[in-house]
This record gives sequence, structure tokens and C-alpha cells, in this order.
Amino acid sequence: MQEKISASLDLFFEYLQFEKESSPNTVTNYSVDLAQFAEYLELQGISDPAGVEAKTIRSWLREIMGYGYAKSSAARKLSSVRSWFAFLFEKRIVPEDPAKGIRGPKLPSRLPRALSREDADRLVTAGGEGEDALRDTAVLELMYGCGLRIAELVNLRWPDIDLDERMIRVFGKGEKERIVPFGMCALRALQRWKESLPAQGEFLFEGRKGAPITVRTVHRIVLRAARRAGIRNVTPHVLRHSFATHLLEGGASLRVLQELLGHESLLTTQHYLSVSADHLRKSYTMAHPRAKGEN
Repeated sequence: MQEKISASLDLFFEYLQFEKESSPNTVTNYSVDLAQFAEYLELQGISDPAGVEAKTIRSWLREIMGYGYAKSSAARKLSSVRSWFAFLFEKRIVPEDPAKGIRGPKLPSRLPRALSREDADRLVTAGGEGEDALRDTAVLELMYGCGLRIAELVNLRWPDIDLDERMIRVFGKGEKERIVPFGMCALRALQRWKESLPAQGEFLFEGRKGAPITVRTVHRIVLRAARRAGIRNVTPHVLRHSFATHLLEGGASLRVLQELLGHESLLTTQHYLSVSADHLRKSYTMAHPRAKGEN
């Protein structure tokens, strides 16, 4: 690998590891994707990242697609290249960002997966176990009961929680603030969690040295509860989808759901209409006099 490209990659990986504090798995994924791109640059006779043009990246993208990479894999690799060049441009290592504006392969739209009401109840009821049982149960109640993004959950502070009014102040994407209510089950879980603490810190769920618990910890909490409940392929985001779907099935309006989820656009919220289509179809079949063709 050419010296200038190798040096700029090393700088980027140091930034990911020490400044951005990315997980080792994330750094590894970036290194694999960018090593592949650097090899392509070497074959093209490009020895300096400043010599990369948009057409170079498009040509590389066509080549890896021609090798049979799935669209999702190609999109991820392009994302790695975009991140690298955005970093280089910010640090003024390259005069312009050649990856900016390059579109990746169009990915097939996937409907969000939602648990059934019964499975969601089983998972949250499974709660936590061991010394962190009260904390884990409170995490699960808020994930499913409020539809929070995982980053929103880990950054909650005690002043954001109003136990009397059963409301949470949430700071979503772009630090946009919204108010989300929570139910009696979440209230009881939060009260038990609060009463168990020897001293109340700043964050609702504290990790080491007063910092919030990590995203990876929340993933483990959800996975362990899912295993105990006998449910597979569950992530924190599945609980958010389940929250949204079950609200729609219960009669909540799209506007209300948009506010609760913190979506900027109603179009994003409308994806959940497709998730609820089966429920709507069953309700129609049971309720409409001409649905079964008996007249």
C-alpha cells in the first residue's frame, strides 16, 4: 500500500478508535473495506488520496458489484469510503471530498419487524436477572413502553424523568426535544430501580465512572431477555418498532405516533402502516358485512 494512503488510513483509524471511541468491531469493518479500496487504488496507479476523483470511486463500486457483492455489502463499503474522505477533507489532507454526493446501490425496502403483543409482553416480563435485574427490567420497560432509540435511552438523566406525571423529556436526533409518556409498568420498574440505588448519579442508567451505560450493554440486556423468553432475532430497535406498531393497532393516529417517535417527517412514520396491514386486514374481515362474501 502506498505511503500517503497508508498514513492517511492510519490517521483515520486512530480517529475512530480514540476520538470517536468506535467499537473494535466497527474499526475492523472499516479497515477491511478501506484496505480493499486502497488495493484498488494501487492497481489504478493512484498513490495519494488527493488524486482520487468521483469517477474513481464509481468505477470501484461497479467493479465490486461485478464481483457479486450484495447491494447491502457494496453500500456498506461505500459508506466506509465516504467516512474516510469526509475525515480527510475535514483535516485538509485532501482539497475536496470526491465521495460526497455519490449514490450507492438502491437497497430493497424492508418493512420494520415487530413482535406480536404476546411476545413483547413475554420479553419485557422476562426482565432482568441477577444483580442487575432491576436495572435491566427498567431498561426493557422504557424501550418497549416509550419506543426510545437506543442512544436516547442511554443518555437519559434523572432530571429528565417526571415520576409523578409519568413523562420523560427525550433529546433525539439533532438534540431535538420531545416529551414521551410512560405507563404504570414502567413507573413501577423505575421506582424499584431508583429505590435500589445507594446513591443517585446523573444518568438514569450509569456505567463505569459515572458515564452512561453503553449501547452494547443495552443490546446484551435485550438479547438476554429474549433468550429467557424463547424469542429469536430481537434487537433494541425491534422493541421500538413493536411500540409503534402496537400503538397504531390500538388506534393511535399517525400524527401522535410521529411525535412520540421523534420523526421529522410523517413519511417516515407511515412505514408502520405497512407493518400493521395484517392487523387491519383481520379487523376488516371480522367487522365488515361484505368482507366474507356471504351476502
